[in-house]
Amino acid sequence: MSTTVAASGIGWRTPAAVVGCGCIIALLSFGPRSALGQFLNPLSLAGNWGRDVLSLALAIQNLLWGIGQPLAGAVADRFGATRVLSIGALLYAAGLVLMAYATTPALLHLSAGVLIGFGLSGCSFNLVIGALGKLLPASWRSFAFGAGTAAGSFGQFLFSPLARALIDAFDWQSALVVFSALMLLILPLSLALSGRAADARAPGTPRPQSMTQALAEAFGHRSYLLLVLGFFTCGFQLAFITVHLPAYLMDRGLSADIGAWTVGIIGLFNIVGCLLAGWLGERMPKRYILAAIYFVRALAVVGFITLPASPAAAIAFGALSGLLWLSSVPPTSGLVALMFGTRWFAMLYGFAFFSHQVGGFLGVWLGGILFERTGSYDVVWWLSVCFGIASAVINLPIVELPVSRSMPLLPVGRSASQKPESVF
Repeated sequence: MSTTVAASGIGWRTPAAVVGCGCIIALLSFGPRSALGQFLNPLSLAGNWGRDVLSLALAIQNLLWGIGQPLAGAVADRFGATRVLSIGALLYAAGLVLMAYATTPALLHLSAGVLIGFGLSGCSFNLVIGALGKLLPASWRSFAFGAGTAAGSFGQFLFSPLARALIDAFDWQSALVVFSALMLLILPLSLALSGRAADARAPGTPRPQSMTQALAEAFGHRSYLLLVLGFFTCGFQLAFITVHLPAYLMDRGLSADIGAWTVGIIGLFNIVGCLLAGWLGERMPKRYILAAIYFVRALAVVGFITLPASPAAAIAFGALSGLLWLSSVPPTSGLVALMFGTRWFAMLYGFAFFSHQVGGFLGVWLGGILFERTGSYDVVWWLSVCFGIASAVINLPIVELPVSRSMPLLPVGRSASQKPESVF
């Protein structure tokens, strides 16, 4: 069991300071990633490629972000978040620089796909949420989950117009280099999230739990599996819209600036959505919040693609989408913490996020492939609607209770006072 103390007892690292630094990290890490759709057209023109080339690179990014998340979460759970955040930031920065000077599809897939994907798994808001959940008192957690997610959204609001401005003032390569330099600020900020939590056990759990036991328990739990499956839709919708919405709006006769501001508006309104979801999560069943988010998202897409294209319609869609964008994260992470406690929270949330990123991989990749083959994004839009309705239904049977543990978690013959077995 961890012997480190919670954030409230570590000198200058008060809960407010920890949340503040975590929010800045989330803002910095999520910003460039959410603005990569601004580079779809200029990068494709520079390389004389179709939209499917960068789409595949960003699909790989989403998938590897998801694959790396449980591993990064397990390491952070075991050794603390600072080292993981620092390594992730360095990979992210290297990927952005290499992406700026990629001359072949393979190099683009390595930079925008592999390096940024693994970099995000180590320094994105998911790791921040995991660290906040372990370091903060229980009374701060729901607010912190919402604030950390909202901060990532504010990064989206800032970086999407910033990317457009840098591209117009200089060029797309310079914009990527500037973004790379900003990622290095994560290194000093990560020091605020060092250490592990004193609260390392789920409610009512008397003994430590190994990583293997945690995984077996989670994947044998019906409500966790439903939560993971439903999170797939969130990734599909968000990744497709982030990457392809600017180009989609240009295809429908709107300017590149409208695309940039629409993505930025999504980030701005998502701040409200995340904070509201975090607040509601303390006052009503989280499964109902998730079901409502997915269903209303589906309705919003139907309205958007069937109405005539206009700047007003695009901004309105951005505002409504923003309210529902990452608002699924606070109730999802809250359910994981409620069901299993915080000992292996970052890892278990990481597996849920892997499902999210598999959806993101398909959303980005299918968007590029089907556009090149059909000249339209219509099929992917309607898939997004169908997945949204399905996820709304999937989340309703979730049981919002801590897991029942009637058997000892330690191997036979070991006492609760003994040090638990190494899990690495």
